[in-house]
Amino acid sequence: MTERIEVFPGDEVAVEEEYLASDGTFANDGKIYASQVGTLVLDDDECVARVVTPNPPNVLRTGDIVYAVVADIRNTMATADVVAKEGTKRGLGGETYATIHVSKISQGYTDDVSRELRKGDYIRARVTGISPSLQLTTRDDHLGVIRSLCGACKTELVRKGKGLYCTNCERSFFRKLADDYGDVKP
Repeated sequence: MTERIEVFPGDEVAVEEEYLASDGTFANDGKIYASQVGTLVLDDDECVARVVTPNPPNVLRTGDIVYAVVADIRNTMATADVVAKEGTKRGLGGETYATIHVSKISQGYTDDVSRELRKGDYIRARVTGISPSLQLTTRDDHLGVIRSLCGACKTELVRKGKGLYCTNCERSFFRKLADDYGDVKP
């Protein structure tokens, strides 16, 4: 039997002797409470209490594909601000500051983060971890830089062979490019 009741955050919904806390709930001192507005589902078959909301927050999970802007380059990693999750138009809830370790940037060996990514690059990445912090990778062919601007003149760089080229400055650059660089519109 599955019972359904409308609940609000902080409402006591069950006890841990009978159910385990699941999505939309948390346990404290042997009691289970709602952590969001929604419909309480007490699932007797699985012995879990969960709160289902009609408009759930857009929370990142391991494996999600995200779009981000590189915020900083350091010796062994890049930091990025995640701006969107692929397949959704809704804003993100939760942590959006992420790191990309040098070993997770490219399929080949990389010892220089600044050769693969630059501050301001728009990238497509996969979430590889959410705890203790948000971690990303761009190792796959479909992941990497999807849009980049020239550091000198701010002209959008175009793909030329395996690298990027500034038509204004006539300079070439290397990046870890996504296979569809230039075809993705912000």
